[in-house]
Amino acid sequence: MKTTTAVTQRNQPGSIRLIPPEEFLQEAGKKFDAIARRAFELFEYNGHQLGHDVEDWFKAEAELFHPVHLDIAETDNTLTVKAEVPGFTERDLKISVEPHRLTIAGKRETHEEKKTGKTLYTERCSDDILRVVDLPKEVDPAASGITATCAQGVLTITLPEAPTPKVREIRVET
Repeated sequence: MKTTTAVTQRNQPGSIRLIPPEEFLQEAGKKFDAIARRAFELFEYNGHQLGHDVEDWFKAEAELFHPVHLDIAETDNTLTVKAEVPGFTERDLKISVEPHRLTIAGKRETHEEKKTGKTLYTERCSDDILRVVDLPKEVDPAASGITATCAQGVLTITLPEAPTPKVREIRVET
């Protein structure tokens, strides 16, 4: 089973370059650790009450990650995934494609500073997204027809379906 991990290149809009799966897994691990730390903080804040671990986990996820809404369309030979990623650009997003799974991750940081007279105003914001999708059909992660574009807050990914294996009859000679 081949796995392809891709990220849009900073210097060529709309293009995809491969990155090692280990790098993507390390980043996903960091995001998982951040959720776990926040869930534990919620557990401590609530007086170490047992039985709320799932609730704390989901609350931590909601605080740390913005939701990514998806549309998946199927044609004869391709799957098209459209993901809402407002405010994210191609350089902020990473995509991993496996035969039955698609992972979209992204991080962006904004910084705003205003000076008026003696008042100084500074605001920083960091947004993360992580969405793992089980695909309805097997796709070919090694295909050259994989495309990803980001325009007006919508990430569009086109994935070619894996070819259907051909059945071959084998005669046994006796």
